[in-house]
Amino acid sequence: MSSGGEGLPVLWQITFSHFNEKARWALDYKGIAHRRHSLAPGTHVRRAKRLWGGSTTPILELDGRFIGDTTEIIAELERLHPEPALYPPADGQRRRALDLEEHFDTELGPYIRGAVFDAMLPRRNALVPIAVQQLGTGTKVAHQLLYPLSKRVIRRQLVDAAGGPEHCRGKTVDALDRLEAELDGRDHLVGDRFSVADLTAAALFSPLVAPPEYPYELFQDRWTEGWQEFRGSLSERSGFRWVAETYRRHRGSSAEVVAEAR
Repeated sequence: MSSGGEGLPVLWQITFSHFNEKARWALDYKGIAHRRHSLAPGTHVRRAKRLWGGSTTPILELDGRFIGDTTEIIAELERLHPEPALYPPADGQRRRALDLEEHFDTELGPYIRGAVFDAMLPRRNALVPIAVQQLGTGTKVAHQLLYPLSKRVIRRQLVDAAGGPEHCRGKTVDALDRLEAELDGRDHLVGDRFSVADLTAAALFSPLVAPPEYPYELFQDRWTEGWQEFRGSLSERSGFRWVAETYRRHRGSSAEVVAEAR
């Protein structure tokens, strides 16, 4: 089932997902050559269950193993490729960084996703182009045709199940409050260097900030006025600016090895 070729790790991904961006960024930050295999949203669930037994992406295929949790992916990358480090060297700071990683994974990730999908679902011409990047023509046509059905499923599973639009937006603001409180005017969340805590927070806030360094198209200009107003209400906050600056300073170049066309 491997599509790595030449023994390279493979990241099975959804291009626009902020959790997938967390894993991509870790691979790129460490300069780990890898291939990427983009999956179609929705049908990715079947592939994920076959590969690692879960239902989500990203999935890192590494030496015949499949790791399907971003925290575990980064932990394994840190073990195999310790430099440049994402874990602080001191025990206390390392625990703090991991605690913050967990906090933003659970208290931001699902809710900003719900807020974003609530904003995108009324705009087929925004959501479908984002979803089908790097996918084949047949998949693109299918997503257009099935959109009325998939829209209802997405709203039920990713918006309503997370508490609804207002709750998701509120939790996003709460996470921005927490980010700013933890930073307290500093450049980094833990210590004086970039760590997994910074990477996680910045990656998971990427749908809100839409930094130009994000490696795929987000089509922010096609989103609803309501989302643009919500985004605009936060754009002058120090945490919003910190995410943009963290992307600018640390996102770096891609370590993806693009397969040659045959």
